[in-house]
Amino acid sequence: MAANFNIEKILIAPLDWGLGHATRCVPIIKALLDNGYEVMIAAEGKQAFLLRNEFPALIFFPLKGYGINYSKSKRLLPLKMLMQIPKILSAVKHEHDWLDKIIDQHKIDLVISDNRYGLYSKKVPCVFITHQLTIKMPFAWLEKLVQKVNYKYINRFATCWVPDLAGEKNVAGILSHPLLKPTIPVHYLNLLSRFDRAVPFEKKYGYCILLSGPEPQRTLLEERILKSIDRINENFLLIRGLPGSNAQLSLSNNIEVKNHLAGKDLQQAIMQSDFIISRSGYTTVMELLSLQKKSILIPTSGQTEQEYLGERLMNQGWSYSVSQDDFELIEAIESAKQFNYSFPSFESNNLQILIPQLVENLQR
Repeated sequence: MAANFNIEKILIAPLDWGLGHATRCVPIIKALLDNGYEVMIAAEGKQAFLLRNEFPALIFFPLKGYGINYSKSKRLLPLKMLMQIPKILSAVKHEHDWLDKIIDQHKIDLVISDNRYGLYSKKVPCVFITHQLTIKMPFAWLEKLVQKVNYKYINRFATCWVPDLAGEKNVAGILSHPLLKPTIPVHYLNLLSRFDRAVPFEKKYGYCILLSGPEPQRTLLEERILKSIDRINENFLLIRGLPGSNAQLSLSNNIEVKNHLAGKDLQQAIMQSDFIISRSGYTTVMELLSLQKKSILIPTSGQTEQEYLGERLMNQGWSYSVSQDDFELIEAIESAKQFNYSFPSFESNNLQILIPQLVENLQR
């Protein structure tokens, strides 16, 4: 890699594990475009659909994802994930080989990878985005082993960007602030959000339900919600997390259903609602905290990161959280109404200034 060069063309690629990796790339892409960089996107499926809606004028490259599948049973999830390791490693090797070709073909100067471990190269600087420097595991010895493997891949990149605050007052706790960090430079981006809290909206819904995440867990939570939603005489907006789908649900008149909402439409829906009901995915958490919205979080069963975040946020009074096994819609709503929400005041994030500074550092 040349010691001095100008960065003009940037490729950004989010992981296909739910929609959160794609949505948190949105403010980064906007900051890059505002500063005159040419941005290209590598994605497929729901992630590509979401980002095409946000950035229809950009060039997209189809890049196969990791294709992670969850089990229906929390108990069987570790075994299910273990069985998918060969598939994940194969996807990492494929995207690494693919990247070197695409760099040459399209004269790409910088690569930004959101949790895709194979998108590193010796030809150009490559950035790795993650909030999970610590990947939570049920045993301390296993957590140390997984962190060692995690860092083995992260250290192949030029730098690591972490979407969280740098100080003690942060959102992700030990996930983003481990005692031992990677050997490459680590920069904290503050919270990433597509939304602007200053925009006023008139209240319309009591509850906005944001479904998301890998199957079959997305569907399992939807089915649990649908069992009792008709019994609640309040206005609901159910956003199913199915971009590109034409599937229909027939529910009561007080329940509005959307398969997907993006950008300003999603922000309006959130701001028009008293409570947000969603998974405790990190991107969702960042956006809800940025908007200071009352939320009911249901961690995906067996996903240790979401379970940790749900417990951490509830202990700090930032959100009400309940496990999927214990979740009943009516009971959760009543408990959330009694919960003492106490929102933090986070430092505002000016990505239009921060991102070009970080990119400039990579040019030196």
